[in-house]
Amino acid sequence: MTALRIFIGWDSREEIAYDVCRQSLEAHSSIQLDIIPIKQDELRRRGLYTRQVDALSSTEFSFTRFLTPHLANYQGWAVFVDCDFLFRRDIAGLLDYRDPSKAMYCVKHDYRPKESTKMDGQPQTQYARKNWSSFMLINCAHEQVRQLTPSVVNSQTGLFLHRFQWLTDDVIGSLPVTWNYLEGWHTREDCEDPTAVHYTRGGPWFDHWQDVEYGAEWSAAAASYRQSVQLAKNAPLLSNSTSRSSAHSPQLAGCR
Repeated sequence: MTALRIFIGWDSREEIAYDVCRQSLEAHSSIQLDIIPIKQDELRRRGLYTRQVDALSSTEFSFTRFLTPHLANYQGWAVFVDCDFLFRRDIAGLLDYRDPSKAMYCVKHDYRPKESTKMDGQPQTQYARKNWSSFMLINCAHEQVRQLTPSVVNSQTGLFLHRFQWLTDDVIGSLPVTWNYLEGWHTREDCEDPTAVHYTRGGPWFDHWQDVEYGAEWSAAAASYRQSVQLAKNAPLLSNSTSRSSAHSPQLAGCR
């Protein structure tokens, strides 16, 4: 089985969110994953993304997410996910939903946030099908998906893209809430034990979003990530220290 390609939206203000999202995917996965950050600056350098900066965009990947099929060479299945997710279980179960007649799967929220701002003061916009595009299982080879070219992504309106007007409704498959549990909107009545928690309003990496549902789990995952990074940094130092010590240690008789 080839690795599942997962494209994660990357934002320079939320780098730790990306790191934790990635680690949570890898920590629980029973299958091989190929995880790729979608970075706007890199796409601009490659000439794939040419849109003017949109004042209403709350993240750097608001539009670049729709380049996922192109980045996957319009082949096979791929996942796009916002960086502000925490995966609590194996993503392999997502593959059970694949139907080649469908172009894309998502959780079909009826999300109508009450807040006027989110995250670090970004405007909270309202539109139909809001947050559907925050987690997508995409059939990249589907004929309707292949119409989502870089030219379309760079020229069409945000509503056209986020409302999936590039697809007919019959090819948009539905996923259960467990795959995109919106913190602050969904409750345990909607999903008692979600697989993927989405801190769409803002997460614990922002000062004003410490007291959120599943916030302690995210913070624990972030601490684990930071510890793993520190251990990786210390490993070469320990290795060099051990080598120097061995070089100056007397060889005991009979020992190899």
